[in-house]
Amino acid sequence: MNQHPDVLSGELLDEDTLMGLREVCMLCGVHAERIIEMVTEGIAEPYGRSPMEWRFTGPMVTRLQQALRLQAQLGVNLAGAALALDLLDELDELRRALCRYGR
Repeated sequence: MNQHPDVLSGELLDEDTLMGLREVCMLCGVHAERIIEMVTEGIAEPYGRSPMEWRFTGPMVTRLQQALRLQAQLGVNLAGAALALDLLDELDELRRALCRYGR
């Protein structure tokens, strides 16, 4: 019996990786209007003044993808997704602070 393990592939998205709106749309599987709405809501803060100039880092793209998952899986609106992501970020910061202080 020939078994093939599942193989995952992907692209490393880090702070140094900058992507334009078109690339972000492809990575997130949504139209530009959706990303613009999410930026307007404060979910991500791209570099640049206008959508055509925007540049997103890897963590920004990850945050957009998380917001889309929250909407799809939990049915929250953009404001709710933004709030949930802000609270998760705050929780991560608190956990890092606890680790720094030996807890």
